[in-house]
Parts: sequence; C-alpha cells; structure tokens
Amino acid sequence: VQLVESGGGLVQAGGSLRLSCAASGSTISINFNVMGWYRQAPGKQRELVAAFTSGGGITNYADSVKGRFTISRDNARNTMSLQMDNLKPEDTAVYYCRLRLGVLDYWGQGTQVTVSS
Repeated sequence: VQLVESGGGLVQAGGSLRLSCAASGSTISINFNVMGWYRQAPGKQRELVAAFTSGGGITNYADSVKGRFTISRDNARNTMSLQMDNLKPEDTAVYYCRLRLGVLDYWGQGTQVTVSS
C-alpha cells in the first residue's frame, strides 16, 4: 500500500488549506483499524490530528483542532482529506496520513504545512 499526501504549503494565520491522501494498492473502504492524519512539529513527537477508527464508525480529533479541521474520505476515489480552516502558527508541522490494517501500518511521506503569523 502506498499513501501519497498533497496540498501542503505556506499560508497566513487565519487562512485555509486542504490536504489530500491518495491510497494505492488497497481499498480504503475495507474494514480498517485507523485511517487518519498525524503531524510532527520540529522537536516534538508525532501526534494525532484527526482519524477514523473502527472502519469509520468513530471519528477522533485533537482538542487543538476541534472546530477548525474536518476529516473526510471518498471511498470511490480511494482518498482521504483534511480541511484545515482558521490555521494558526502552532499548526505548523509535517502532516502525515496513516492507514492501519490489522498489524500492517502504512504512512505517507508527509507534506509540510507552514502557517505564518
């Protein structure tokens, strides 16, 4: 399975970006354990941003992004997206998409998001 992120970039505080993750080699509509977005800022650990779990039955958001970010998926296109609104400088990080299928854990290469103040 390959995951490829796109949509990162530089934006001013208060702006918006939409990240996309395209999956190949597997169908994301199957019963996954976790499918979501994570981020890692310089000097910090990778953290959950937003994710579907239990085949999509549960959606989790980090407290810091609730009300600003929205995760979605398109089974027909085999893609997952993250709409990020009202971005803040503290959202600056490399964003990764993840797909866990049982014991198999797949990550994308990451896309940089930089929010200037």
